[in-house]
Amino acid sequence: MSEARFVAAGCGDSVSDVVADSVSGMVTGAAADSAAGAAADAVAVAVDGGGSKTDVLAVSMGGQVLASVQGPGSSPQAAGVAASIGTITALIAEAVARAGALPVTRIGVYLSGLDFPDEHTTFAATFRRATREAYPAAAVSIDNDLFALLRAGTRESDAVAVVCGTGMNCVGVRADGAQVRYPALGTLSGDWGGGWHLGEQALWHAARALDGRGPKTTLLQRIPAALGAPQLCDVIEALHVGRLESVRLADLSPVVFSAADDADAVALSLVDRQAAEIVALAVNTLRRLDLVQRPVPVVLGGGLIRAGHTRLMRSIERDLASAAPAARLTVVRRSPVFGAALLVLEAAGADDTALVRLGDSTQRVGSCDPAEPTDYAWAKGPVGSR
Repeated sequence: MSEARFVAAGCGDSVSDVVADSVSGMVTGAAADSAAGAAADAVAVAVDGGGSKTDVLAVSMGGQVLASVQGPGSSPQAAGVAASIGTITALIAEAVARAGALPVTRIGVYLSGLDFPDEHTTFAATFRRATREAYPAAAVSIDNDLFALLRAGTRESDAVAVVCGTGMNCVGVRADGAQVRYPALGTLSGDWGGGWHLGEQALWHAARALDGRGPKTTLLQRIPAALGAPQLCDVIEALHVGRLESVRLADLSPVVFSAADDADAVALSLVDRQAAEIVALAVNTLRRLDLVQRPVPVVLGGGLIRAGHTRLMRSIERDLASAAPAARLTVVRRSPVFGAALLVLEAAGADDTALVRLGDSTQRVGSCDPAEPTDYAWAKGPVGSR
């Protein structure tokens, strides 16, 4: 198993190297050796799981998507390890059945909420026990979902990826194996932003507008309308007593964007703060990897990014160009499960023809954005060191 050098970030001031193969991606099972000669009738399974949904693809070794399924979120931090694995294994079984019940040669699982070595080790061991009987010959690779997003955007070995969906996270890699990763635990670990936090902040500002402590904002009227409540005080009470689940706050990011489009000063400030936080993560990661002056791809993905709000995206582009002029911004509009599938096929020894075929095939399934232009940059060039 390969070693990974980590450049510590987010949990201390020093830069340290640690060998942590459990976080770099566990590979187990009888098929762990090179699968370049795998049988044509075998299937590989790719999983991308977040806080709100889980996408699964079953693909042939030649890069053809045989089945695509989607289910509820499977982040182990949010759902717990047992529930997460239950969701994932059920979706894998459905995908394999739809693919014709072919033998499974490899499974790649990429999840939000695998941010610490202990979390990864616990999940990987439990997942392997849960799947060994059904898929005894399958090699299993497990890592954070950021690596799926990163691979969906680039094949380069010096790169940074930032996800901004329900929450936020970032990863950076360098050709020598160094990585920068973050705990991504929200305000507890210094994070700001993502759909849930943006919604929470919108509610906070609206509440202060309601009682006079803060500036006026149309969010005071927009939030209850979006949540089907008569007034803002009804939203606050419903959240307090549990009639309204706090996860619904993530539904408010479109409300913030709409208010910003109508020149609401509070909403504009929230959009600008979100852009600044995305750039701060990317630039800090480039700095810690000594890549600020290099033409490194910065890959962006997640629901808030795919929404394509004009002010948000223009602010990110402007601020990144100012802080890291050589960086190349790449926006991933496909589902990150596409990147997970690329990683699985590459681990199985697939060639570029299979990767391009996968790109064509995923444009025709529901878990990927059919409007994305055909661009095979992700399938060309030298393979990264991971």
